[in-house]
Amino acid sequence: MTVILRNTSAMESPPVAPRRGDGRPYRYEMIYAGGDHRGYADEPAELVGMLVPGYDALATDDERMTARVRLAMDAQVRLQAQLAAGPLLDGCGEVERAVLLGGRHEPPAPARWEAPVPLVLVSTFYEPAGALPRPSGPADLQVWLDPADEWTLLASLHSAGVIAVNRRRET
Repeated sequence: MTVILRNTSAMESPPVAPRRGDGRPYRYEMIYAGGDHRGYADEPAELVGMLVPGYDALATDDERMTARVRLAMDAQVRLQAQLAAGPLLDGCGEVERAVLLGGRHEPPAPARWEAPVPLVLVSTFYEPAGALPRPSGPADLQVWLDPADEWTLLASLHSAGVIAVNRRRET
C-alpha cells in the first residue's frame, strides 16, 4: 500500500508522515513531481508506480524494464534541457551543442565528454548492458540514470536531483 500527499511549500513545515494501519512508519519517502508530492511506500516498486502510472499492473519483467527505461529517458530529456539552459552552454563548441541539444531517439555516443555542461545518459544503452561504449572523461560531467531495477533507478534519479528518496533504517 502507498500513500501520496501534496507537499507543502518551503515556507511551511513538512506534512506529518503517515503511518501504516498497524501504526508503523513506511520504509520509504519520496519527494517528486518537482517537489509537489510526497509518496510513502514499503517497496521500491511501489515508488516507481508513483512515477509510472500502471507500473504495478505490468505482468512481466520485460514490461517493467521497458517502463523503467522510458521513465529514465523522459527524465534524461528534461534534466538535459535544464542543464543546458544556463550560461555553461556558452562554453560548448558546435559539436558539443549538437550532442546536448539533439534528439534522444538515438542515445548520444561521444567518445569523450569534457564540455562544461554535464551529459545525461541512460546506462541501458552503454556497456556493459548495452552496445555503445561509455564516454570517457571526468565523472562529474556525466550523469547516469540506471533503470536496471527499481531501486537502482530511484537511486540514480535521486543522485541526479530529479527526486529525493529517503529510506528508513530498520530497527
